[in-house]
Amino acid sequence: MADDVITVENLRVRYGEKVAVDGVSFTVAEGEIFGILGPNGAGKTTTVECIGGLRIPDGGTITVHGLDPRRDRRALAELVGIQLQHAELPDKLRVGEAIALFASFYRTPADPEALLAQLGLEDRRETPFAKLSGGQKQRLSIALALIGNPRIAILDELTTGLDPQARRDTWGLIEGVRERGVTIILVTHFMEEAERLCDRVALINRGRVVATDSPSGMAGRVHGELHFHFQPSAPIDAVGLERFEEVSAVHVRGSDVEVVGHGNLLGVVVGELNALGVVAQRPRIDQANLEDAFVELTREDALNTPMVAEAVAR
Repeated sequence: MADDVITVENLRVRYGEKVAVDGVSFTVAEGEIFGILGPNGAGKTTTVECIGGLRIPDGGTITVHGLDPRRDRRALAELVGIQLQHAELPDKLRVGEAIALFASFYRTPADPEALLAQLGLEDRRETPFAKLSGGQKQRLSIALALIGNPRIAILDELTTGLDPQARRDTWGLIEGVRERGVTIILVTHFMEEAERLCDRVALINRGRVVATDSPSGMAGRVHGELHFHFQPSAPIDAVGLERFEEVSAVHVRGSDVEVVGHGNLLGVVVGELNALGVVAQRPRIDQANLEDAFVELTREDALNTPMVAEAVAR
């Protein structure tokens, strides 16, 4: 198991009377992509700003590769690259100029030309920031976060506002960054993004960590039923399927059949169809995913439910 390179313990931040972060604790292992999820205003950005040394917390402790972000900000800047949720450059600043400027902040920066090539920006070297597309601006943000050869990259809402193709291209870039050995903290509200990229995720709600787990493990905490949709190749007795204990309901809508249940539902239904000489055409299984867990664990009364008490205890 990889060593933990980030430790956050009982982190607390207040804005006047409002408690933004209320006792957040988690660890991040070296080389993993660690996601931070939560509703708007949950405290996600405040938490990562404290980790990156950009904000001073009111309580708790943080260590990043053994450094205290409050005490060791200069040393931390050599280890951590940050792409903020809201960051702009001067409209007339050219891509190559931005890279050269940020490279000058570090003693041993990455090769600017190689980084531009890796991120597909080599032909935009002379392009002003204002003329870049949304996807190109995000690529430049990644480049600026990586120009210092960081061991840790903090990426906050990296793909917000991107079209689906640009978002998927950016995901590929992030996977490439991890392959270079960089530990990544990814703040996102896109569940598909977290499921694809993250090894583990922390779900924060109202300033508190509700649960920490792998995306699949988080989804597994939602005790939802399976929904098996198909079109039978021949008419079937839908009521006959209800005799199985794994089946809780059967719905027929025209030529479509939906069987709702749990456990080995798929095996039971397919076995019965085979016995009848019927083929399940256009089959589809719907089951709980990370989005379902997000909704269930962050709803208004969730903190009082047994599921969340169990999740926090894990």
